[in-house]
Amino acid sequence: MKILVPIKRVVDAYVTVRVKADGTGVETANVKMSMNPFCEIAVEEAIKIKESGKAQEVVAVTAGPAACQETLRTALAMGADRAIHIQTDDELQPLAVAKLLKAVCDREKPQLVIMGKQAIDNDHNQTGQMLAGLLGWAQATFASKIEPGDGKAKIIREIDGGLETLEVGLPAVITADLRLNTPRFATLPNIMKAKKKPLDILSAADMGVDIKPRYKTVRISEPPKRKAGIKVENARQLIDKLKTEAKVI
Repeated sequence: MKILVPIKRVVDAYVTVRVKADGTGVETANVKMSMNPFCEIAVEEAIKIKESGKAQEVVAVTAGPAACQETLRTALAMGADRAIHIQTDDELQPLAVAKLLKAVCDREKPQLVIMGKQAIDNDHNQTGQMLAGLLGWAQATFASKIEPGDGKAKIIREIDGGLETLEVGLPAVITADLRLNTPRFATLPNIMKAKKKPLDILSAADMGVDIKPRYKTVRISEPPKRKAGIKVENARQLIDKLKTEAKVI
């Protein structure tokens, strides 16, 4: 079985995000970038499936500028066998990414696609579902446990009030939730080995995909600052404030 793992380069999860002065986006100049945390979980799960003997190859893929190759090398250092970079400086929206990934799937013929449920920069949570729709494959989202079998996979996902168990036929698209696993750290020897692993560079034109944006971001702004609280003398005053100022009762 071959597993394809799409990943994304985002602002590091531990960096304080700053909005540009003109409100056109967030500041990325001189900002630490890293692999999207949910993508790390997807890479780890694919590697664990390979280590269990249920898969023979793990292929990481990303789309974006040349700097994304650094993120692919991280996936290779974690244990992916090879990587594919669809290089473009254009804005990539979820539908465009899904179409690019479909083209990669048509070329690579994986039996399973494992990807993060969402990216922490835009929180769209759309690409996995769109990819499954374009491919006509089964899908299972927000997986907290994956058990591949012979021609099928069992997925456990968290829902309100409990757990839901699904069984999908392969090929399938599965999106990873936070509690699926804990990603490993890439060791220095593996980081050095990753530099020699194959990394194919393609372009959107090579894939024959229209990546034209379908919508325009009008403005991005920071959330309003939270106002300081006040102290009240008694319950009567609290009720009065809730009625007249907060207007919640």
